[in-house]
Amino acid sequence: MAKKLPADERRAQLLEAALAIAAERGVDALTMRPLAAAAGTSLGIVHYHFHDKDTLLTHLGETQILQVNDAMRLAFGQYTEPAGLTGILALGDLLRAGIRGLWPIIEATPHHQLLTFEITAHALRQRSAGNVSAGAIAERQYRTMDAEAVAFLTLCARRADVTWTTSVDQVARFALTCMNGVVLRWLVDRDSDAALLTLDDLVQSLTTKAR
Repeated sequence: MAKKLPADERRAQLLEAALAIAAERGVDALTMRPLAAAAGTSLGIVHYHFHDKDTLLTHLGETQILQVNDAMRLAFGQYTEPAGLTGILALGDLLRAGIRGLWPIIEATPHHQLLTFEITAHALRQRSAGNVSAGAIAERQYRTMDAEAVAFLTLCARRADVTWTTSVDQVARFALTCMNGVVLRWLVDRDSDAALLTLDDLVQSLTTKAR
């Protein structure tokens, strides 16, 4: 018999098990019965918390958003001191350190990176089919990343004593679009050296948007 847990703990346990299954085997492999087995509980309890797979994936997407948010905050938060320098060179150093600081996290979690793309694609397909709430997960994912990137870019500019000549929201959108592409390409070829060089090119491009 499954151990009785408070509802919030059981839901968290189920989401953790779902994340492990989906990260290792993909979204298609995530169904209710294997999830119940992995979590050591009954199928009825799984359905009590998540009506169907789409509901489960919606909540899993929200969990992914929080994890991405935490990773970005951790990486960006460690690199905000330009060692007494100011100006564009200092901005470049700060940006490079923060953006490169994300890479070890990405490199260590390829299955989770792939899952992020899978959940986004699934949410967009659901939106095309008329499921507005599922599609909102993809929008929220990007809004959350935008907010973290804007905070990081704003702090870097302030520490380097420079000003963004383009809207910082647009700079963040550009940076994240490039980084998404870098991560997806890396998932294909696993060429970390090339990925890091591309991120350095991104930093160089970003410094042209400040003065």
